[in-house]
Amino acid sequence: MSTHRPSQERPMSDIDIRDERERGLLSARQDGETVGRVQYFVLDRESQGALVAVHTVVEPAHEGKGIAGSLARELYALAAREGLAVVPLCSFVARWAERHPGEAPPAPRELVNAAEEALAADPEKW
Repeated sequence: MSTHRPSQERPMSDIDIRDERERGLLSARQDGETVGRVQYFVLDRESQGALVAVHTVVEPAHEGKGIAGSLARELYALAAREGLAVVPLCSFVARWAERHPGEAPPAPRELVNAAEEALAADPEKW
């Protein structure tokens, strides 16, 4: 599990973002409480792997603080560190990626297709 304090547009004091790979979660925590998360799964392919974002949630009391954007940014940074692509099947992450093309390179179409097929074959991933 890694811990990272990302830079973001709005200051978020004492927010930690943690990769909980075994649970398929990138979690934003404050004072020991999860305040936001991106649910994802790892698409493992011989040619190239990907982190596939399927859902983003920020607790209502923490909305509007830049948490979801920080989670999306960290998902792309995590993937880059691991040499993986990101397939943003989550609508929030997809919109964030469109607004931040320098930080969010598009995934190859074959990875998007494979991620969609994997999700359709196993709805529990969502």
